[in-house]
Amino acid sequence: MQQVLAPATYRHPAATREALLGDMVVAYQFRRGKRRTIGFSVGAEGLVVSAPKWVPLYEIDKAVQEKTGWIVAKLQETRARHDRLEAARIDWRDGASLPFLGEPVTLVIDPRHAFGSIGGELKIAELAGDPAAPQKTLHIGLAQDATAEQIRDSVQAWLMRQAKQIFTERLNHFAPHLGVQWRKLSLSSAGTRWGSASADGAIRLNWRLIHFKLSVIDYVVVHELSHLRVMDHSPRFWDTVRTVVPDYAELRSQLKDEAVPRW
Repeated sequence: MQQVLAPATYRHPAATREALLGDMVVAYQFRRGKRRTIGFSVGAEGLVVSAPKWVPLYEIDKAVQEKTGWIVAKLQETRARHDRLEAARIDWRDGASLPFLGEPVTLVIDPRHAFGSIGGELKIAELAGDPAAPQKTLHIGLAQDATAEQIRDSVQAWLMRQAKQIFTERLNHFAPHLGVQWRKLSLSSAGTRWGSASADGAIRLNWRLIHFKLSVIDYVVVHELSHLRVMDHSPRFWDTVRTVVPDYAELRSQLKDEAVPRW
């Protein structure tokens, strides 16, 4: 009963102060610095409050209380996203499920085949009585007693090969629409960045985009190609993106909100 009645708690690992916001206990990291106002930020670890050196603690406490609604909403949103990511964590074994181009694929450990240099094969079979919902399986040529690490590495290698091929096709498709020319594609494993572009025509795309449906991948491709025309994020840049991907805002939200499997 005590656990049921206990207030929800959000604790930053480097917390130095604590506040009761409504029915929520928030332990936050407090920083002093060269700034003019009190600042609030909520990240994966929790709440951080920054303030000028001259502001007394009672004013900090008052500002935190006044910001209760925003802080609580952001903390709940961050925790919900963390829970979605954890739920999407892949259990690397025969029969595991993972998203490929926005659809679930079942992993099959298949020691009978080496699949040549590609390491795996995607197979599609119609489900009995429901041809509109085909079953997709990814067969990986490993022994049945392969470790989770071996399975993960083999699947990642296959996905990265697919990503390089698909990204190249989409870059070649959209570059003429934007009147630009890209020169080099590199795959990245960045934790939070989906892509980048250099003025010399070099494009970097996160291979994990291969988990998303093609329309989301196309948005990121067009985004980076548009930077070859406009290197900032000014209104002119977004107008450029819109000429090719009119619904870019919706796709951008999907990229931000959908849970990508934890590796």
